[in-house]
Amino acid sequence: MSSLRTALLMAAMTALFMGIGAIIGGEAGMMLAFLFALATNMFAYWNADKIVLRMYKAREVDTRTAPELFGIVQYLAVRASLPMPKVYIIDNPQPNAFATGRNPENAAVAATSGLLKLLNRSEIEAVMAHELAHVKNRDTLTMTITATIAGAISMLAHFGLFFGGNRNNPLGLVGTILVVLLAPLAAMLVQMAISRTREFAADKTGAEICGKPMALASALNKLQQGAGAIDNREAEENPATAHLFIVNPLHGMRLDSLFSTHPKVEDRIARLSEMNGGSGRSSAGRPSASRSGSNRPGRQARGSSGVPDTRDRGTGRGPWG
Repeated sequence: MSSLRTALLMAAMTALFMGIGAIIGGEAGMMLAFLFALATNMFAYWNADKIVLRMYKAREVDTRTAPELFGIVQYLAVRASLPMPKVYIIDNPQPNAFATGRNPENAAVAATSGLLKLLNRSEIEAVMAHELAHVKNRDTLTMTITATIAGAISMLAHFGLFFGGNRNNPLGLVGTILVVLLAPLAAMLVQMAISRTREFAADKTGAEICGKPMALASALNKLQQGAGAIDNREAEENPATAHLFIVNPLHGMRLDSLFSTHPKVEDRIARLSEMNGGSGRSSAGRPSASRSGSNRPGRQARGSSGVPDTRDRGTGRGPWG
C-alpha cells in the first residue's frame, strides 16, 4: 500500500510539473527547465551519496576502527539479504543516522557519534536496521527522483517570470505570479508526503529485519529528545538533506517545523507498538526496548553495561572508533 501511495504521489509531482510548464512557459520553457534540471540531477544521481557524506564530514569505518558498529551492520545486512554497505561515523553530538546511495550495491549507512553515545546496543541495531530498510526499499533512489522533479518545478516556476507575458498564457501576469509562488510550495508538500510514507515503511521493514520493534520505538523516543536539544549545524545549513535522517535534525528555523519531512514520532511509536502486539509500553508509558541479546554465533564477552567490551586497553577508545 505504501509503495502504491508513493507511486501516486510521484505521478502527482510529474503532473504538477507538466501542468505548470504548459501554463506559464509553453513547450519551449518547459523543455528548457526540464533539460537543465535533468542534467543537474543526473550528476546528483551518480554523486549524491559522496556529496552528502562529505557535507557531514563522515569518516568511513571498518572492523578495525569501529568493530562494534561495523559488526552490527554486517549482521543486519545478512538478515536483510543485502550487500554489505559502507559504514560511516559522523562526529556530531546530535543523535541521528541516515542511509544514502543509488542502489543496494552502492549504499552507505551513517550514524552520528551522539547516537552511539546515547543508545544501547539493541537500539543501535534497530536504528541501523531502519537505515538498511531504506536501502532495501530503494528509498534513496525514490527521494532522488522526487528531488529531481521538485527542483525542475521550482526552476520552471522561476522561469514563469520571464514567460509570463506569453500570449498563450491564460492566467495573465497576476496568475503567473501566483504560480511562481505556489508551485514550489506544492512540490514541497508532495515531496514531504513521499518522505513521510517512506519513513513508516522503513520503520516496519527495519523492525522486521532486527526483530525488535520496541527497540526501534525506544530509540526513536530517545532520538527525538536528543535531536530536539542539540543543534546540527550542517543540517540547518542544508535543510534539503533533512529527509535523509531517521528523525528530523532541524529545529524549526526558517519555518522548517511547518514543513517537516518526518511523521510524528508518536505515530511511528504507535505503529511499532501495534507490530509488537500492542504491549510495547512500560508502566511509565514509554516504549520499552527489548534487552535480549541476538542469537548469533561468536558473541563477545560483555561488560557490566551489557555492551560487548571491545575497547582498546592501551588507548581506552570505545567500540565505536
